[in-house]
Amino acid sequence: MTHQHFGRVLTAMVTPFDESGQVSYEVAEKLASYLVTHGSDGLVICGTTGESPSLTWAEEYELFKVVKNAVGKRAKILAGTGSNSTSEAIEATRKAAELGLDGSLQVVPYYNKPPQDGLYEHFKAIAKACPDFPLMLYNIPGRTGQNLLPETVAKLAEIDNIVAIKEASGNIDQVCQVRCLTSPSFAIYSGDDSLTLPMMTVGGIGVVSVASHLVGEQIQQMIQAFEDGKTTLAVELNLKLFNLFKVLFCTTNPIPVKAALNQQGWSVGGVRLPLKTLPLELIPSLEAAMRNLDLLS
Repeated sequence: MTHQHFGRVLTAMVTPFDESGQVSYEVAEKLASYLVTHGSDGLVICGTTGESPSLTWAEEYELFKVVKNAVGKRAKILAGTGSNSTSEAIEATRKAAELGLDGSLQVVPYYNKPPQDGLYEHFKAIAKACPDFPLMLYNIPGRTGQNLLPETVAKLAEIDNIVAIKEASGNIDQVCQVRCLTSPSFAIYSGDDSLTLPMMTVGGIGVVSVASHLVGEQIQQMIQAFEDGKTTLAVELNLKLFNLFKVLFCTTNPIPVKAALNQQGWSVGGVRLPLKTLPLELIPSLEAAMRNLDLLS
């Protein structure tokens, strides 16, 4: 069951906005469909990349429905329903489960900085409230201010429906510790495109990706090459994509990836305040990285 949970490449999908800054559900539908035919096994809707902090719950539920209807038969759909309020996370996760989605991404509570036992109880409460709904933990200390420690992950992994983690601590040793402490069926996903291959060497199974908006098939190919023992090829593909992986984080995600999609002719619009569109001086390096990979027509 190791990699049958959600697949190998999950795209953390951007939320398209129209010119007036409202969610464009029509573009979301088209983009979801495109991603699923271009290397994505699944989609994470309303995660960090989907600008969840500045969406309303009503907008999020509508997005879950629209994307589920568009591609739910062809790909796994995960809802970003985490919160720094346990009761709010439970309510949102229940709704996602009722909509028939395939699972939920649960971010470490941000700003209120819970201790490890608080984190344990938080995720346990959500899991118990939705016992038949698979949950993926999401550790991103750079954004939340708190690191979910391997020992805590190991305890949480014993709960039946906590089946995976998106690890974005940037710490390979920590990933290694998580792998040592959990059963092989507990899936570890990279939360950083540039660390997907390094993490696979210590027991990761895939990535929750931003770059897969642009190079999903190549990322899929890299993972497949590694799985098939073609490590030289996997390394080559990783190095070829590395510059793009890095430039997509030249400023706060999802600012660069939305700029890249707009360059390709997708009408995903801008970002909502307090985020701002990509500064002019960063555009040339983004375009160069895309041109190198033939991503601009």
